Amino acid sequence: MNKPAITLVSLLAASPALAMELSSANVVPGAPLATAQVKSGCGGENRSPALAWSGAPQATQSFAITVFDPDAHGGWWHWIALDIPASVHGLAEGAGSGEGMPRGAVQLSNDFNDPQYDGPCPPEGSGAHHYEITLWALPDAQAPLAANASTARVENYLESHALAHAQLVGTFER
Repeated sequence: MNKPAITLVSLLAASPALAMELSSANVVPGAPLATAQVKSGCGGENRSPALAWSGAPQATQSFAITVFDPDAHGGWWHWIALDIPASVHGLAEGAGSGEGMPRGAVQLSNDFNDPQYDGPCPPEGSGAHHYEITLWALPDAQAPLAANASTARVENYLESHALAHAQLVGTFER
């Protein structure tokens, strides 16, 4: 008589948990980024990619988006957007310019010292760089960070508080 209960528990335990997913009409994982996403000084249009996401944990109060190049000497932050409301499930292409960001979202200064998206522009001949576009699900509606928080402090907060994260990686080479 206990056998059906054990089978049901086994089936529930074997079910895969829903994972947060991040997608983009502009970014093909592992492929070179489009000219539209490349920094203007490197022949691009400097538009942040369109992003869409789903599967966030129920406790999510906000999202953050970051773009990081781990191949630059010491790494390089291209975009930090915080406090994206939990009700938002995507950003339009170009939202990283400031226009099109949801109400309440904030953008912190990147390593170009701009509070916006700045696309790839690696040194010529440095090989292919990887651009990690990461979506972070957070338990706070507003990140407890100052507007002038260092990228190291932002990274520490995101890595230690994220409920989940999802990532797309594109490349670019000059």
